[in-house]
Amino acid sequence: MLLNVSYTDKSITRKVDAEVGKPFTLKERWAMKGIGSPKLFISETSVEIRNLLILDNNTDSCNIELRPKGIIVRFRSLLETFALVIPYYKLSIYKGNLATYGVYKDHYFIRVQADTKAVQKFFKKMLDHKADNTPTSIEDL
Repeated sequence: MLLNVSYTDKSITRKVDAEVGKPFTLKERWAMKGIGSPKLFISETSVEIRNLLILDNNTDSCNIELRPKGIIVRFRSLLETFALVIPYYKLSIYKGNLATYGVYKDHYFIRVQADTKAVQKFFKKMLDHKADNTPTSIEDL
């Protein structure tokens, strides 16, 4: 689900929390040694996201936030902030051949550059968290 999260809207917050869970508490964030990615530079996206990113001339970048049941990929275009909300059971991650990672959900995708150790370490943390928290049966959803 691709949403404009620039403004505080309780209905959007409820949708996001229902999809990927409420944010981690401060104690949980501390124990996990952070839940946010470093700045990720976008190399390629799906058509819907590309149409938003080409509206301005800034460098295309995003960040990823871990949540209990999924992730949120946030990026900016013009003066708006957009979020791609991905629950773990719909998340697919692929490692490209030229130091890139692809984050996929249904027909949306974002490919980011993984040229630093910090980015690679975050993706390993995300994959580990996904493995621990992905539902194993339909009853777990």
